Amino acid sequence: MAFSDRLLQAWYQGHPALGLLRPLEALYRRVAQRKRDAYLEGRSESYRAPVPVIVVGNITVGGTGKTPMILWLIEHCRARGLKVGVVSRGYGAKPPSLPWRVRAEQSASEAGDEPLMIVQRCGVPLMIDPDRPAAVRALLAEEELDLILCDDGMQHYRLQRDLELVLIDAARGLGNRRCLPAGPLREPAERLDEVDAVLYNGASSDPAGAFSFVLQPSALVNLRSNEAVGLEHFAQDQQVHALAGIGNPQRFFATLEALHLRPVPHAFPDHAAYSAEQLNFSPALPLLMTEKDAVKCRAFAAADWWYLAVDAQPSPAFVAWFDARLERLIAR
Repeated sequence: MAFSDRLLQAWYQGHPALGLLRPLEALYRRVAQRKRDAYLEGRSESYRAPVPVIVVGNITVGGTGKTPMILWLIEHCRARGLKVGVVSRGYGAKPPSLPWRVRAEQSASEAGDEPLMIVQRCGVPLMIDPDRPAAVRALLAEEELDLILCDDGMQHYRLQRDLELVLIDAARGLGNRRCLPAGPLREPAERLDEVDAVLYNGASSDPAGAFSFVLQPSALVNLRSNEAVGLEHFAQDQQVHALAGIGNPQRFFATLEALHLRPVPHAFPDHAAYSAEQLNFSPALPLLMTEKDAVKCRAFAAADWWYLAVDAQPSPAFVAWFDARLERLIAR
């Protein structure tokens, strides 16, 4: 098991050695709070965009279903006649210059896997730059937009925001509720009291004071032909290789099991790059992967490689709450 995996396991399942990291945690908390206070008090410069900005992020390390929720928000806002754009850090991307407009025909190494997946799925205008204000300015210079979604960036306070949506994995929660490096939190748990909405991925109902959403599998898509087939394409108990280079690979493997498949799991680090040689698994079986992984594997995909398309489905209470907030934002 890789060190990063062991650390994640310790954060969420406990380990006595984490107590040794508490002095570093205390330092991290002080630095994070001072940074936030500097922006809240106006001592550090921040940028206010001329259109509403909604930040979708988390306070934990690890996957929480952020990209599917971004996709849902894009389509939901579009259905209400709004022109939506997205800005992202573009983690792992190596574009020729910054800010960089992501196009569907680019490579994941150039654009970043998550931004490329978003653009390929829905064609939204999307700009990447670790400097989020620069990304917003560049996007607005090219597009007339009503609303900007910031993919992650909860802790990027140089960009002012009108709405903060925080996603949490319902199964893992906040782990040991400690900040880095003694725990998985990027900010103290008390930060949740200040955000506009908290959404729990995988919760069966809306928790008190929060909302729920689920990731619903919708189709299997062939990487080579782009053919979409139903979830019943493979027979029950079919053994498949399962590839996941996401923040929480076990969630993907559990999803395949819920579809009555027998996955042979192959977990990789989040945002991992792949080669055909790496994915030449034995025995010869169909290979199923996440959509985020698929954007990095299409160029060398075999005929029996598929990705599982999933869609975020937030609770009706969240939809009603979000529509009310959206109406106020746009009117303002």
